[in-house]
Amino acid sequence: MDQGFSAVAGKVPAPCLVLAGVSGIQFGAALAPSAYPQAGAAGVVFLRLLIAGLILCVLWRPRRQALKSAKGAWKTVLAAGTLLAGHHIAFFEAVDHIPLGIVATIEFLGPFAIALAGSRRALDLLPGCLAAGGVLLLSGGGSISLPAVGLALAAGAACCWAGYILVSARMATRLSGGQGLAVAITWAALLSAPYGIARAGSGLLDPHVLWVAAVVAVVSSVLPYSLNLEALRRIPPRVFGVLTSLEPAAGALFGLLVLGQRLDRYQWFGIAAVACASIAATYLGPGKRRISRVRATSGSLTSHRSADGGCGRARAPQPGAISRLTAGPRRTPGEPDNHGG
Repeated sequence: MDQGFSAVAGKVPAPCLVLAGVSGIQFGAALAPSAYPQAGAAGVVFLRLLIAGLILCVLWRPRRQALKSAKGAWKTVLAAGTLLAGHHIAFFEAVDHIPLGIVATIEFLGPFAIALAGSRRALDLLPGCLAAGGVLLLSGGGSISLPAVGLALAAGAACCWAGYILVSARMATRLSGGQGLAVAITWAALLSAPYGIARAGSGLLDPHVLWVAAVVAVVSSVLPYSLNLEALRRIPPRVFGVLTSLEPAAGALFGLLVLGQRLDRYQWFGIAAVACASIAATYLGPGKRRISRVRATSGSLTSHRSADGGCGRARAPQPGAISRLTAGPRRTPGEPDNHGG
């Protein structure tokens, strides 16, 4: 599975992998509420993570030796799983209070903040101001009232999602394939188990709940996170955050088509403002001079490793440098990364 999936995904452009992941996540988020009457958001989250973790463990067969041989792998994997558990609970609970499109838009501010984190010019603050205006339109400019608890949960999901992007980028450089992802999601399922079982009870055994949770686990966890992990091997977290700019629009579209959630014009303007802010961040981002500097750093790093057998260290690249500079020497699928952080 490791070599086969990586080989297939490697032929697909990284941006397409990210966009496919975005669509899957939002479709799953729109489908999950159909099981809320029986199990609630907490029960669906627990089952989704449990099923996804089991599937990924069967497919990727994580090896303890690989986790032990990669420096800092266990801490990174457990941190990723903890952030995933927090994100899933906050996100799906938020969808139970406010429309999916608005939840997805607020959640998107997490990766959007990563996209702006490497900014060094005053001009780069303009997308942030545009995004802030979009959030104001979402929360206070429309005729549809939004409960404060839903907004707070969506904000919590944004923070967890931003943290997961950063941590999973490190996980992708330390472990081959989806071994780390399988362990991370399984750990997330264990963390969410007490909350899900306490809230859902016997509803977890309802056939409809099990069916919905299984579908959501595949289309909204197994495929998207595997695709995102492969994409993060080729693009940095900053670019990944920018590419997810369509997530708010995807959430609003699936919320309308699947859940029948309608937004007023001000809230649609807010979603458009956040998406446009991401596009602006793309065009105002580092230009050819930054790319040249990255390439120079890459050449320096390559020559330095060649001189000392591949284990040497060069100066840390600037924020936003492509992830292959921090990933160490290129390795074949299935080979554990022994170079550490």
